[in-house]
Amino acid sequence: MNETRPVAIRALLGARALPPLILVLFHYCEGHGYRGAAWFDLPVAKGYLWVEFFFALSGFVLTYAYASRAAEFWRAKAYFAFLKARLARLYPSHIFMLLVILAMVIALRFLAARGGYVSIYDEPWHPIDTWPTFVANLFLVQAWNIFPYLSWNGASWFVSVEFLLCLLFPFYVLFARGGWTTALLLIFAGAGALALLVHPRYGLDLTFHNGIWRGMAAFAVGVGMAILHNTIRKHDIRISDTACSAMQLAVLAWLFYGIYCTGWSHRPQDIYTALPIMALVFVLCFDRGFLATALKTRLPVALGEWSYAIYIGQTAVLQFLRFAQMRLYPAPADIVLGRPWSAWQPFWHWLEPTLLVVAAVAWGWLVFTLIERPANAALRRLFAGAPARAATSA
Repeated sequence: MNETRPVAIRALLGARALPPLILVLFHYCEGHGYRGAAWFDLPVAKGYLWVEFFFALSGFVLTYAYASRAAEFWRAKAYFAFLKARLARLYPSHIFMLLVILAMVIALRFLAARGGYVSIYDEPWHPIDTWPTFVANLFLVQAWNIFPYLSWNGASWFVSVEFLLCLLFPFYVLFARGGWTTALLLIFAGAGALALLVHPRYGLDLTFHNGIWRGMAAFAVGVGMAILHNTIRKHDIRISDTACSAMQLAVLAWLFYGIYCTGWSHRPQDIYTALPIMALVFVLCFDRGFLATALKTRLPVALGEWSYAIYIGQTAVLQFLRFAQMRLYPAPADIVLGRPWSAWQPFWHWLEPTLLVVAAVAWGWLVFTLIERPANAALRRLFAGAPARAATSA
């Protein structure tokens, strides 16, 4: 497959900076309680919906990159080249974190046995860490409605669904050369499917169960937005910086409404937050406007590059925090800096999630620097060199 790619959209790279941090806080607060402040609690409680952003972004970026070569996907060589490129991106960090969690399970269960207490991995609320689920995680099928629970690195359910979407991408790319009607059909079909998936008790928090349908719907929205974007470019329709800024401001206002004016999370009303989250992909894809300009600066772009590693690495950080809270933290009556530990709780109540985000970013940067980036480059060289070696051998 020809490796020529369209020009990168830097605003979309920077847009990946914030979602994994909100997801880290969401997973933390779901397990440790919220802060009691609406300005913080509401966006964090609905933070799980930023997965919709990533699914829609994936659909957009893949269609944007491969739309001009849509016909090639029905040839085995091109299809497998695409899958190898995607696995080179997704798999190294996933398998690394799976092995990290395995090492943590062994080590912390050993410490629990020595100390005579129950390991966090044997608590009833913990993801199920069994050998069948480990094998499913190895093959990235753990979220394909096989098991009625999360397992090992719970966050990797997203990677499992993303892998399925890569397998199904040829069916999406059939629409890639469509126009306005095709684009709007996919956008409304995907949004409508998400609305139908909303559970009265869980909202859109569908992971091991029906996460594949959640991903397919949001991915379709992203594909539709990419077709709409490509159609606008094809017709040389110039959208001014002012118009881009106006669209971005409108979507941010819509998002503010969805977060703060539709009640608590995990309800059918969560769809009103998911829709503007996905719409952000489209209003940023022209790489202009005030929000796009802000997201193209150095810090968001760097965090955007690390975003997958931050997301996939968060489970280890959260599980170590749980272990520390249970076994390493001071007792309430212990004196810390001249005061009982209990007296520090109001301050620590806010400091702990802040330090957690810092730790998740630092760990994500390490995973990106030491695992994701070098492994991706090595696998791409390996895959690119295989045909050449075969030809030389022949």
